[in-house]
Amino acid sequence: METHNRRPPVIDMTPEGQFRDPVPPRAASGLDRILARLGGVAMLVAFGATALMLAGLAVLAIGVLLPVAIVAGAIGAGSLWWRARRGGGQPVRFVIMRR
Repeated sequence: METHNRRPPVIDMTPEGQFRDPVPPRAASGLDRILARLGGVAMLVAFGATALMLAGLAVLAIGVLLPVAIVAGAIGAGSLWWRARRGGGQPVRFVIMRR
């Protein structure tokens, strides 16, 4: 006797303590199968669109942050160059202020 294909019994009781008869599952109609397949495809498209949107946001963030990093680096390099120029050949001293 094969027991691995059988579903376990559902024990359902009424408020009076009587067991209810199990209701057999309805057979899926053609519309149910179409809607299930359509829902699966729609979820796949939604996940793909979300992935593309996140990739676009990453590209946008890099596009915004890269010029900021370049400008900040240019300002820092210009500041160091100016201090070295004003120092007259002496080494540049970095001072860290702690508060």
